[in-house]
Amino acid sequence: MTTNKLPNRLVKEKSPYLLQHAYNPVDWFPWSDEAFEIAKRDNKPIFLSIGYSTCHWCHVMEKESFEDEEVAALLNRDYIAVKVDREERPDVDHLYMSVCQAMTGRGGWPLTIVMTPEKKPFFAGTYFPKARRHGRHGLLDILPQLAGKWQEDPAKVAEIGEQIVEETQKRMIANLEGELSSDILDRAYRMYEEVYDSAYGGFGGAPKFPTSHNLSFLLRYWKRTRETKALDMVENTLDRMHRGGLYDHIGYGFARYSTDERWLVPHFEKMLYDNALLTMTYIEAYQATGKRKYADIAEQVIAYVLRDMTDPEGGFYSAEDADSEGEEGKFYVWTPDEVVQVLGEEEGELYCQVYEITGAGNFEGHSIPNLIDATVETSARRMQLNVTELKTRLEASRQKLFEHREQRIHPHKDDKILTSWNGLMIMALAKAAKALHKPEYAEAARRAADFILMKLRREDGRLLARYRDGEAAYLGYVDDYAFLVWGLIELYEASFDHSLLQQAVELNRDMLRLFWDEEKGGLFFYGEDGERLFTRPKEIYDGAMPSGNSAAALNLHKLARYTYDAALSQKAEEQLKAFAGSLEKYPSGHALFLIAIDFAFGAPSEIVIAGDPAKEETQAMIREVHGAFLPNALTILHPAGGAGAEEVGRLIPLVQDKRPLGGRATAYVCENYACQSPVSDLEELRGLLQGDSDESDC
Repeated sequence: MTTNKLPNRLVKEKSPYLLQHAYNPVDWFPWSDEAFEIAKRDNKPIFLSIGYSTCHWCHVMEKESFEDEEVAALLNRDYIAVKVDREERPDVDHLYMSVCQAMTGRGGWPLTIVMTPEKKPFFAGTYFPKARRHGRHGLLDILPQLAGKWQEDPAKVAEIGEQIVEETQKRMIANLEGELSSDILDRAYRMYEEVYDSAYGGFGGAPKFPTSHNLSFLLRYWKRTRETKALDMVENTLDRMHRGGLYDHIGYGFARYSTDERWLVPHFEKMLYDNALLTMTYIEAYQATGKRKYADIAEQVIAYVLRDMTDPEGGFYSAEDADSEGEEGKFYVWTPDEVVQVLGEEEGELYCQVYEITGAGNFEGHSIPNLIDATVETSARRMQLNVTELKTRLEASRQKLFEHREQRIHPHKDDKILTSWNGLMIMALAKAAKALHKPEYAEAARRAADFILMKLRREDGRLLARYRDGEAAYLGYVDDYAFLVWGLIELYEASFDHSLLQQAVELNRDMLRLFWDEEKGGLFFYGEDGERLFTRPKEIYDGAMPSGNSAAALNLHKLARYTYDAALSQKAEEQLKAFAGSLEKYPSGHALFLIAIDFAFGAPSEIVIAGDPAKEETQAMIREVHGAFLPNALTILHPAGGAGAEEVGRLIPLVQDKRPLGGRATAYVCENYACQSPVSDLEELRGLLQGDSDESDC
């Protein structure tokens, strides 16, 4: 911790990341007009530092440099220093991360940019130590050199900035128009197949990110083609990620990524968006395979989120740090002696054997619990123990270890509530509620949706991006709209509250008004009412987190089919065409967009259940549909003759002629714009759903 007792300007901010730097000796500004006006007045360059509160290397750079009086003196003398939370201002982060990648060939956080007062960058990098170390330049070298160049010839430096801006603008033209066909799905599959790690799952080498939307695409590809290897790739990856140290076997939840190919040593921070997306994919794997283990893992992740990441008012927090007490991973690792102390000798030794907790350790002298080399089942066979009995004993031990771990100093929790990431968690909870028939998950999703719509929406309806400590701020970005709409669509199908679908339609309409590019199609990252940066980018790459444009492509096609809105259907087609060239270049880098393409080119399928939702026969039909893996089907409840039936009919025209037959709940399964004979028998419905496997028509 800094010994400086005088706060800087960041002390007035709400961001946990900015507040972490509020007592640095650096004279930080938040991103603001004031900072750039002073830079122009004093003819100083901007030193821009971007990070987030749970970022390990951001903590390292702060401790080494930003808490250091010598570094602070250089920054305060020669620069205007600006600190940005990437999660509050993803527009600023996306733009300058693109600059860094263009200039250096790589990126990451903390992100370090030096730029003119006009926001034009002329130097970029990531983490820098205080002094030169291991071939990496230090700030004590860099800062005087850059300041000297600025003072000697600011016009030349500004010219370099102009050139970098032009090059960045060219690189950020994401939408290359073209035509798409389902062939792109085959090409993407082959690309995944080429980089698939058959030994440990996942794609490529270390570091390995979960990127679960890749796996969700492969599940759909398997559904479409019955290519068994696609399903094998999904299952092996899901199994391996869960068995590794990437998964918290004591308290549940997944870490952000693995530093090694085996998924053993994670970067210990836990992000809400990763756990939301992984919940989605494990639920889909359960629906596709019927294997209960995937449902169990999803439920454990949900238990973690509801326990540790949920605000009392219903919203979801952003992240938990990798570090505690200044050490990465300290909260999560164990020694055999500590385990035995908690569990006793017999149960402690058993737990250590199964979860590879050894005296030598697997992480800096300590052990990360894992099942990489042996599952519980194989350990039971080796130890000649009953599997069920072993699982019972291990679970009792896990609970004791969890209670013991709760007494440790916890990692920092970033408790700001982001609209976009909450949208993803709402989506995941809704999917789990459907597949597992758990209305409590839908209730948790509804509380979060109500929180966002009440706390993060202005009176004029404009979404905002961040809520913390009673304050909602920052105009919502395309991700905020697209992910929340995605969540509301899924939550409609989980609860059949048509007001949620109506909200999705309205927010989608606002999104198109604020973000749509009338000239070339596609959605800009920030709205027409947002701060104008030196370019207005469109993000389409589905990296660790999918892009708003990809989610919007899926939403547009779903909402067009729900509402029979021809104009919306046209926009959905334009969205696919706008980015066709980008997909042609690198199909496997756009997994969620591929999911939207799979939906668009698959055989249209709608399932309408007409009946009284209070009756068990109606609920039985709903459970049957929700339990199946039908990724391209829309599920609709028509409470014929009941409350809201008329409103549902206006919103979803398809239901208008769908009625219960003979007073019994009735299912209408429609494919390729034609409905099959309605059924009131559960077994007949099951047969129709099982026959709904040919989604290859294009």
